[in-house]
Amino acid sequence: MTLEPTLARKMWRTMEPFHGFIYFVDEAASAYADAGLAPGRMGYFASRSAPMGPVPAEVVIATFFNFSPSLVRGCIPEAWRLSSPARVLEARLAAVDGALRRILGDDIDGPEVQEAAGIARAAAEACQAQGRPLFAGHASLPWPEDAHLALWHAVTLLREYRGDGHIAAMVAEGVGGCQALVIHAGTGDIPRAVLQSSRAWPDEDWDLAAEQLRGRGWLDGDGALTDAGRAHRHWVEERTDVLSMAPWEAVGQDRADRLRFLVRPWSKAIIEGGALNFR
Repeated sequence: MTLEPTLARKMWRTMEPFHGFIYFVDEAASAYADAGLAPGRMGYFASRSAPMGPVPAEVVIATFFNFSPSLVRGCIPEAWRLSSPARVLEARLAAVDGALRRILGDDIDGPEVQEAAGIARAAAEACQAQGRPLFAGHASLPWPEDAHLALWHAVTLLREYRGDGHIAAMVAEGVGGCQALVIHAGTGDIPRAVLQSSRAWPDEDWDLAAEQLRGRGWLDGDGALTDAGRAHRHWVEERTDVLSMAPWEAVGQDRADRLRFLVRPWSKAIIEGGALNFR
């Protein structure tokens, strides 16, 4: 049975909250402070890049892609002077444990978590590391023993695998980090102010990126995508799906559908509990 690449996008949309809460919950901020990191964005950049080791800011800029380089350089490598990758990773896993226990309650010890962890691990272990630096760094980490933590780790691996492929598709199209955000804003899905401020791009950089995209015929004078711009974005999303199919081809449609069914209520609980809210 040939699987449709759109399955990859469906899996990502369902499981993304089960990974993404770690960037917003209070447990993370507290754990990173205890690990010696400064408050603010340092915990995000240090914890997500820590699987690659104490890398310089340039590596984080390359792999995180759409953040202003000045924002990254304000956190890395200072994070490695204040703490260490091993200490930060220990803090992150403790925060994941605490947050999931709080959000999921008694469900955390149920057989459904065990089953979901097994399927997600099989999918993650089918992924290849070549050309996927953030995935490769996370794949080098040991698997947690507890099922809920193994599930979170597997979902994280699958998320970073897709993300690395997404960046590759944008690079293939000659799109830079700020340009990617301008294109996203051009869809009308998320306002410019949110995307620009969360990634800390100055107005002059944003305006230059918009001018460059208008020069390619992808953006109109009001900042909305043209037909050509929408075609570009559609190609990137479709290519990302194709590049993300290896884990789902490995486990098959039925097990992928079962994993979505199992994770959906937990992702819903994470969203409804406010664990993905920007602060």
